[in-house]
Amino acid sequence: MSVYLHDIPLIEAQTRLEQALREADLWRLLGVEEIPLDENALGRVLSGPVWAVNSSPHYHASAMDGFALRAESSTGAMPSTPVTLLLAGAAPQAAYVDTGDALPDWANAVIPIENVEPLDSAGNVQLQDVRKPAYIRIRAAVAPWSHVRPLGEDIVATQLVLPAGHLLRPADLGAIAASGHVTVKVARRPRVAILPTGTELVPIGAELKRGDILEYNSLVLAAQIKAMGGQPTRYPITPDNFDEICARVSEAAQTHDLVLLNAGSSAGAEDFSSSVVEKLGTLLVHGVAVRPGHPVILGMLDKAKVESGNLAGESSAFHFPSAKVPIVGVPGYPVSAALTVEIFVEPLMAAWQGRPPLVLPELSAQITRKTTSPGGDDDYIRVVVGKVGARTLAAPLARGAGTITSLVRADGLVVLPRGVQGVEAGEPVRVRLYRSQAEIENTIFCIGSHDVILDLIAQFLAAQGRRFVSANVGSQGGLVALRRGEAHLAGTHLLDPQTGEYNLSYLKQYVPGIALRLVTLVGREQGFIVRRGNPRGVASIADLAKGGVSFINRQRGAGTRVLLDFHLEKLGIATEQISGYADEEYTHLGVAAAVASGRADCGLGIAAAARALDLAFVPLFQERYDLAMPLEYANSPLMAPLMELLHNPAFRQAVSEMPGYNVAEMGRIVLEG
Repeated sequence: MSVYLHDIPLIEAQTRLEQALREADLWRLLGVEEIPLDENALGRVLSGPVWAVNSSPHYHASAMDGFALRAESSTGAMPSTPVTLLLAGAAPQAAYVDTGDALPDWANAVIPIENVEPLDSAGNVQLQDVRKPAYIRIRAAVAPWSHVRPLGEDIVATQLVLPAGHLLRPADLGAIAASGHVTVKVARRPRVAILPTGTELVPIGAELKRGDILEYNSLVLAAQIKAMGGQPTRYPITPDNFDEICARVSEAAQTHDLVLLNAGSSAGAEDFSSSVVEKLGTLLVHGVAVRPGHPVILGMLDKAKVESGNLAGESSAFHFPSAKVPIVGVPGYPVSAALTVEIFVEPLMAAWQGRPPLVLPELSAQITRKTTSPGGDDDYIRVVVGKVGARTLAAPLARGAGTITSLVRADGLVVLPRGVQGVEAGEPVRVRLYRSQAEIENTIFCIGSHDVILDLIAQFLAAQGRRFVSANVGSQGGLVALRRGEAHLAGTHLLDPQTGEYNLSYLKQYVPGIALRLVTLVGREQGFIVRRGNPRGVASIADLAKGGVSFINRQRGAGTRVLLDFHLEKLGIATEQISGYADEEYTHLGVAAAVASGRADCGLGIAAAARALDLAFVPLFQERYDLAMPLEYANSPLMAPLMELLHNPAFRQAVSEMPGYNVAEMGRIVLEG
């Protein structure tokens, strides 16, 4: 059972909002502004068509430096029988013109200066000032209107230059100016109030205490509104107090076209947003069947209700832009908040500015892993996208509604509609792209074991015009991805307990029949990540079996887990003896975060992850971390910058300065073929 009032389908929620706006006469252009034609007009939306006042050019203009003439006067000119034309006197046959000069009324063509012989009055070739000869001699005829920009070649007076609803680009400003305008009429920017709420919120820059949450949603929402052509206003944080939120909403509604009330849209004891909307207007929707973003609130604030409640002073102080003001209760989680604005606010901003709604470009891709979806929801899945060989692949990112970094990393969205309960690995999906096709094709796709050096690689390659995208699925998962043709390379550090060798036997097992290059990235230390002072005194693998020590593990298939299991078996320790063995994280930084938060006493990981969160590190093992890649990609132009990077002194120095790494074998080819 949904905890929200009505968990309705997305299309029904959108229809309810649009219908309410149409009834309030608010599904239309909000207003028109006439602004100077300058660079500040960039990105504005034309409120009406632009018609040319002037022609451009508004006269017959020379397109070359040369001599204007009547084309007919050049008839018969040939190398063996040149024609000589007079420039002086009352009836000249030619006249010098620079590029852009108006043609004399009698002229209808221009001959370039390099195609004439200037002559003085005695008939000698004149070289001193080729622009002022007495005569010119030509050895080829010219056609009428050669090298001429005729009147109206670009724009003819009264023609349509740009239509209504057009988003102004740099070149458009020049076209409007060329057609004779000094101002331009554009749609008024919708004014949007953004109201963050929550007693636990603190502003950006505040010193964080336990339980504090940085308030940055309003920053993201304001940027979204600005990108959509709106004019955002970020209000201060309002604590979880019903009367204070009512007062703040009332204040914002006086001077804004739309109110975004952020957080408090769920059904908890201090979630007041729906009650605020009911108090000040009409609640249209509370709960939409989308993932992420269930607790969306849609409503209409009513001027009469606000004034009758006298919530923010005298009623005469209220100056609503209209009798109704729409309000959207935006969920508090960052991903849900951003998605809510994309789904519900962007179409409204488009209608208010008279432009078409934003439609993201799409491409077809194959999803890299099985993904489940709630059958009753429209499921929005953030993905990274790469082209591996002839296949375009979409790898799902972390699904948490609070993972702001997934918004940063996402190349696009896969939307699984209601009734679809998921997709299998390899199935085709449609991806709504946030990035250009060119960026996608310039992406190196890495799937496999996590290491912070991969982020450093991404940083260095970005300076060389390459995107490096990594997905953390563990060493074994990365090798399986290579076998399936789903990655250009995989990071791996799998120890063979029989031989003590890294990775080679696993390549035969997981990637048979594919010619590969295995190249060493780094040697690195693995050890225990513990809190400062190592309060549990964890110093060896055997200590994990002691009572009172909680452990955080890596996921199945991770090289770190293979390493742990090898040593547990060697010591005869059963996994059941370790508290937390079944608790998993997908990255070394995730393990460090679990220790830092007190969720676990220790975890096996790398020193760099411990340092990142100001934790202590107990070194235990040295291992080799390699990059495995099919030869067809290893030798490709796409991968060339990566292979060169492994021998780059600046990169090697940057890695060596991080704790727990050895670059002595970086770039060594372990296997080829």
